[in-house]
Amino acid sequence: MDSHRINLVVLLVLIVTSFATNVCANEEKVKLTVYYEALCPSCEDFVVNYLYKIFENGLISIVDLKLSPYGNAKVGSDGTIVCQHGEWECALNTVEACAVHAWPDVNDHFPFIYCVESLNYEGKYTEWETCFDKLNLDSKPITDCYSRGIGHKLELQYADEIKALEPPHAYVPWVVVNGQPLYDEYTDFISYICKAYKGTNVPQACQGLSYPITDLKDIAKPFNHVCYNEDGNTMSTTASWIPGVGMVESM
Repeated sequence: MDSHRINLVVLLVLIVTSFATNVCANEEKVKLTVYYEALCPSCEDFVVNYLYKIFENGLISIVDLKLSPYGNAKVGSDGTIVCQHGEWECALNTVEACAVHAWPDVNDHFPFIYCVESLNYEGKYTEWETCFDKLNLDSKPITDCYSRGIGHKLELQYADEIKALEPPHAYVPWVVVNGQPLYDEYTDFISYICKAYKGTNVPQACQGLSYPITDLKDIAKPFNHVCYNEDGNTMSTTASWIPGVGMVESM
């Protein structure tokens, strides 16, 4: 069993355990929103090596997690979407948007997105469909969403949401806790979640933490290990992923 499959099994166990102990009222939960794009290396790293930790020690019980797989893409005047890291990124952004749509509960869609991003992280993004078998999932909700254009409409909605951000996002991953972007402190998101939580059911993950005291406005500075919004987009819009076929060139 390879390390990726082992990590995926561990994640599933954590999710089942955390779901069973999730007793926090929705109004007490801290809102965590992650704006990202499928093939940005720093986004892959964040999902695979950091974000999964919210399922450890009961942290997910106080978190309302929302994933926004769009990032630095651009919408053309004709409604086509141009992605920063090429046509495969557009396809995988749409696939992950379809996963959120098909399985709205974070405990259901996060394992799939984690699996896809793990393959991306390993440079195996063309093998993303293996995640259906690895997780024993029916592929039909995703392929139907993609092939019927629902995924594209979802991506346009994500485009509107990230465009409306105040302050505007400068790069991805752009991690926001209760409306406050964490800038380059995003890998310390657990501390900010615990500081923002005002409920009484404090999870183990928050116990003993020293909370950040930095004014986040003071750290909104250039950061090397992210994908900037100003970067050039490289996608050729003449290619797309076809369910059951793969990436094809349009005539």
